[in-house]
Amino acid sequence: MTQGLGIPDSQFIRGNIPMTKQEIRILTLAKANIGANDTVIDIGAGTGSLSIEAALLAKHGKVFAIEREAEGFDLIKANAAKFKAENVAPILGVAPESLAGLPAADVILIGGSGGKLPDILACADKLLKPGGRLVVTAVTVETLSTALHILREKKEYNIDACSVQVTRIQAVGASNMFKALNPIYIIVGSK
Repeated sequence: MTQGLGIPDSQFIRGNIPMTKQEIRILTLAKANIGANDTVIDIGAGTGSLSIEAALLAKHGKVFAIEREAEGFDLIKANAAKFKAENVAPILGVAPESLAGLPAADVILIGGSGGKLPDILACADKLLKPGGRLVVTAVTVETLSTALHILREKKEYNIDACSVQVTRIQAVGASNMFKALNPIYIIVGSK
């Protein structure tokens, strides 16, 4: 695993499962501040793109990648093998139930909640070590609002949130145009 932060999207094995785009992965991982020995839990891991890059940072730690879709679970395994991320442990299951039995974590990433964000945050809070970071990425205002509301009720968290809009240049014949990606909200609760 010698790849640095910001693996190009095109290098990941993809299917019909949504993938966190390169620019968002970079910002999310910067906010997560993952250390070399950290234990990381990635909930709603999709293709595993964020899990793989987290594993590169936590090279002596462990990344548990939870995904509810069988196709996503298979993609996580395939991408972990491709990038030789032997410290990624794919888990096929639904959160919060799949969090049972996992070790305490330094960082918990939540990229998909299947409508169970309050329950997932409650379980994640119990698993997160003191000094740990809980990072929620959201595509909807409702998820942003729910995450902020729940985390602000917990006085032991320092909250940081931002909205990120990435626009890429795309060739159109001999010209170039900008193509916007969906805006993403990144909410960080530091315990």
